[in-house]
Amino acid sequence: MLNFILFLQPFVLSMQTLFQLVSKDTLIDIKQVVATIELLDEGATIPFIARYRKEKTGTLDEVEIGLIKSSIQKYRDIEKRKETILKSIEDQGKLTDELKEKIEACFDAAVLEDIYLPFKPKRKTKASVAREKGLEPLATLIYKQQEREVLSKAEGFITDEVPTAEDALQGARDIIAEWINEDMIVRAIVRQQFERHAMVKTKVAFGKEDEKEAQKFRDYFDWEEPLKNCPSHRLLAMRRGEEEGFLYLHIAPDEEQMLDILQHRIVKGNNAASEQVAIAVKDAYKRLIKFSIEFEFRNISKEKADKEAIEVFVKNLRQLLLAPVLGQKPILALDPGFATGCKLVCLDDKGVLLEESVIYPHPPQNKTRDAEEIVRGLMYKHNINTIAVGNGTAGRETEDWLHKLHWDRKPQIFSVNESGASIYSASEVAREEFPDKDITVRGAVSIGRRLMDPLAELVKIDPKSIGVGQYQHDVNQYLLKQSLDDTVVSCVSQVGVNLNTASKHLLMYVAGLGQSTAENIVQYRTQHGGFRTRKDLLNVNRLGDKIFEQAAGFLRIADAENPLDNSAVHPERYALVEQMAKDQNVSVDELLKSKEVRKKIDLKKYITAEVGLPTLQDILKELEKPGRDPREEIQVFEFDPTIKTIHDLHTGMVVPGLVTNITNFGCFVNIGVKQDGMIHISELANKFIKDPNEVVKLQQAVRVKVLEVDIARNRIQLSKKQAE
Repeated sequence: MLNFILFLQPFVLSMQTLFQLVSKDTLIDIKQVVATIELLDEGATIPFIARYRKEKTGTLDEVEIGLIKSSIQKYRDIEKRKETILKSIEDQGKLTDELKEKIEACFDAAVLEDIYLPFKPKRKTKASVAREKGLEPLATLIYKQQEREVLSKAEGFITDEVPTAEDALQGARDIIAEWINEDMIVRAIVRQQFERHAMVKTKVAFGKEDEKEAQKFRDYFDWEEPLKNCPSHRLLAMRRGEEEGFLYLHIAPDEEQMLDILQHRIVKGNNAASEQVAIAVKDAYKRLIKFSIEFEFRNISKEKADKEAIEVFVKNLRQLLLAPVLGQKPILALDPGFATGCKLVCLDDKGVLLEESVIYPHPPQNKTRDAEEIVRGLMYKHNINTIAVGNGTAGRETEDWLHKLHWDRKPQIFSVNESGASIYSASEVAREEFPDKDITVRGAVSIGRRLMDPLAELVKIDPKSIGVGQYQHDVNQYLLKQSLDDTVVSCVSQVGVNLNTASKHLLMYVAGLGQSTAENIVQYRTQHGGFRTRKDLLNVNRLGDKIFEQAAGFLRIADAENPLDNSAVHPERYALVEQMAKDQNVSVDELLKSKEVRKKIDLKKYITAEVGLPTLQDILKELEKPGRDPREEIQVFEFDPTIKTIHDLHTGMVVPGLVTNITNFGCFVNIGVKQDGMIHISELANKFIKDPNEVVKLQQAVRVKVLEVDIARNRIQLSKKQAE
């Protein structure tokens, strides 16, 4: 713990307080918080901590560890801001012991900025100009609200720069308005009103109501609702409309009510000075406070909306990365098209490109017989019985054509979501893999590999381009990337990675590795013909003990000399497993193969100060199914053959579909036409649900009822509950 304290030197004085704040934020016991932060600061990754340090954290999962990580980072950022503020005030010669203590005791970012506001370097303001004209004494006199002869007092401040008494009063009010704006209690009152009563209001921008691009925001041309009730997707839609110039957006409580509250707080008495203060209060709120706090709440609401949208994206991405897999089977993959033909590729069971061709089974060429011969010939030549068809342009038509062919042995035909395949095909990654192939070949390869192993292929694509989630291009891009990268790392760690076959793009997402280490692993593998043991990793350039500790448990070596090298058992626990085998008078290999032997193991016998029951239970569970892929096997799905376009749909019909995207307000379903239909959350189940994920998951086959078909707007409304 001493090293930990030394690491936290900037935070030593408030270390315990910080831990308490994180504990309060996350609702996690402070002992677990301290242990987790210590591990994180030592360089441990979240998947490693969750899997291999359960005793130390009290079996916290990845979500809980992530909450601790985010919370402590928030407070450390506040501590850094304090340092900047203290230095700024000290440089001004205005830092008192009382003020310093007040700043150091503050752990609220907004309140901290309120404390700093009077000392914050300012550009020229109305108040600073008035001070330069010598009007601050008049402002002080008026603000006491005891003076009845204000006008005569103001006359005493007339100068060449202040020609009239009214000019003097105006300057005094400008100073008072700034004082009110910088009053912490006043700002707290306004902030509280915003929290409780702020309304989000939108209006169509002048002259934009008839523009074609504006119509997607028509619902918000005249919209009003409480900010606290506004869901993230709606707020992000409004903000997008504002950014594109079609909407005006404002966030504020009722102005008259807000002014009444402030007047009651600030204005005392009923005299001439009080009247001047009342005018200053109104000016302070409308000119200074309102815009400042509105800006603050615009940011707060945006951060909240971003967080919710990112959470939606992460849920979808996790489901997509862990989607059912075909496994290692040879595949014929098609990237469909009409005039340009269907590009097809043959892949072996490792995803290696064997052969490529182009067929033209659709108009205008209609070379159906030639296309059939090519497909049959390639499938026979490469012993292929699985076809992957991209679901983009001509996808449905190509599927139908393949189904209608006369097969001696009908192949499995899968529709594959090709979102992001075009992004991959034009990427540096694709050019590196296939430098002499055009983008259509690369796209077809990506479609085929995605069916074999979605995780291994999707890691090569920018997660934003995968096509799931909501408003991913509108949220904080840094936080989005961070969350998505963490999700990929988590999924890769959950599945495990074959050390001798994985691409560097997959390896770089293994906990503890990164791009350069992944490249070094591939280089070592190429030079030495692969890895025979996990310990060989320590021979990789710049892969030391710490990286090995973090990554080894997530890397697999098929057919390794030590069977534990193909399991999730960490090398640090090999000796423990060997002792278990020895105690049962069997080898480790026999221990893995014999269920009866494993039943005889008394886990309590192996509990130590370092290894508790949670870790031992994980080890035993892994010994039962070492290295098994936790993902399900993919199932063939077929659309209704009578439905090709949106024009084939009519209200009331029930059709099969595949869930393609899940949002907070419902989900989208591919029913075999170009446009996905939408199921509102209220139409998902015959019970109240808060989250669509309660009843549907990505790529799930569902039956849906068509509620409405809007051909003009290209929208399809569906219901799941009415189809059950």
